[in-house]
Amino acid sequence: MSMGTCEAVLQVLSGAVPRLLSSDLCSSNSDFVFSSKYHIRSVKKKGSRYLQSLKCSSMMRCQIGSYKCTRLVGGLDANTAIDRLKLLSCKCQQADRVSGVGMGDGNGAWFVDNAKKLNLNGSINSPNVLEFEDVEQLKREKEVSTSNGTAGTGTSTFHKASVDSIEDEAWGLLQDSMVYYCGSPIGTVAANDPTSSNVLNYDQVFIRDFIPSGIAFLLKGEYDIVRNFILHTLQLQSWEKTMDCHSPGQGLMPASFKVRTVPLDGDDSATEEVLDPDFGEAAIGRVAPVDSGLWWIILLRAYGKCSGDLSVQERVDVQTGIKMILRLCIADGFDMFPTLLVTDGSCMIDRRMGIHGHPLEIQALFYSALLCAREMLTPEDGSADLIRALNNRLVALSFHIREYYWIDMRKLNEIYRYKTEEYSYDAVNKFNIYPDQISPWLVEWMPNKGGYLIGNLQPAHMDFRFFSLGNLWAVVGGLATTDQSHAILDLIEAKWADLVTDMPFKICYPALEGQEWQIITGCDPKNTRFICF
Repeated sequence: MSMGTCEAVLQVLSGAVPRLLSSDLCSSNSDFVFSSKYHIRSVKKKGSRYLQSLKCSSMMRCQIGSYKCTRLVGGLDANTAIDRLKLLSCKCQQADRVSGVGMGDGNGAWFVDNAKKLNLNGSINSPNVLEFEDVEQLKREKEVSTSNGTAGTGTSTFHKASVDSIEDEAWGLLQDSMVYYCGSPIGTVAANDPTSSNVLNYDQVFIRDFIPSGIAFLLKGEYDIVRNFILHTLQLQSWEKTMDCHSPGQGLMPASFKVRTVPLDGDDSATEEVLDPDFGEAAIGRVAPVDSGLWWIILLRAYGKCSGDLSVQERVDVQTGIKMILRLCIADGFDMFPTLLVTDGSCMIDRRMGIHGHPLEIQALFYSALLCAREMLTPEDGSADLIRALNNRLVALSFHIREYYWIDMRKLNEIYRYKTEEYSYDAVNKFNIYPDQISPWLVEWMPNKGGYLIGNLQPAHMDFRFFSLGNLWAVVGGLATTDQSHAILDLIEAKWADLVTDMPFKICYPALEGQEWQIITGCDPKNTRFICF
């Protein structure tokens, strides 16, 4: 990844930007018309479950309606008029499905008109404007010609051709993995292995798996697929809270969804496409996703910063979706810590890794999601209490992670000198950590210069494993301090052979092996060091 790309990602994901949102939520959305091709319906599934599906057709039109919303659990205003999509659908023939939105119909005209206003794709009405890649290519060629004259032109051209071919191949593979819903791109599949016949649920669009693809599309200037993904997944969000323990909680985002083609009721010759979400009830291990909603908020903020289109985040339904996710995360419970308490397998690879409790990855995503939500929430009377709770949580969470999750050689020596069984408000060993639990590998592995954030912290337990995503996202999102960020990068550089070697960045280090692997992963053959680590 080039330095320019890294800077772009940091700029996209940084929350420290001026607030550019409208202060009047209703006025900023009352006239907003979004010509879409979907609506929500509930169909009976398995006698006791309702499948929240999105129907589409090739000739749908969208009308903005308003209905009175009764009080929702979590403190949303009662009897609040919320603009929601009311869509009229008609039968769509399977043969009529196309791979894109036609420019001759209303939807295509809407997209072109609004794209011209927002300059979404950077090329409408600007045929002579160079693309980002073209500018970078000219700069590189100019630098080569200036520094080396004509002597190095052949080598530079060969190297550039090789890089371009790899990049073109990567973009080709990414485009082949795109999923279309009524002709419009809506996401990318989790995996596309033509040699494997057992696809399981890897042919679905996962929320977390689409994030790197979405950031790549944003940096490329292809905003429509990200916008479609954000709005469609919002419609799949669980809105109704039920007493059924197998139903998703209010505000929960699905782990994944799949586009299915089903026959229309009463007409076998016609078909329709529906979006079938999975909240964990069909997933391997039956674990509900905790990170999906956090990733969704982060991607929503990234879309607004890259495209400049703030109308999406200002929509009433999007604002309500953000609030529901936040209320689900910051709800009062039995836990005394500001960190999120989650079960094992609820994030990362959806498999047991011994992260039950307060894993670093979730806390880093939680912190970034809170920052992004604070920038996107429109100021209104109904959001005052939520924003106040959000700010308090940010302060407590950042202090907790920076103070208690940090480990370096100095902190390691302090732990060795910890007194145990301290009962007082000013105890040094607040979590009653016994020095004997420090693994021998950590003493040998820890460099003199550098440090990192441990993987988990619970009473009498510190998970000293190095988790890559949690540490790197703490650097990107600003959860780690400046000194801690430099120390994390210093450690990665010093331990490059252990963390990277001849493969992509490892999920965590060290890998679980032997009896420890058997106990923690449940003897999972797909969760071994050669597959996941």
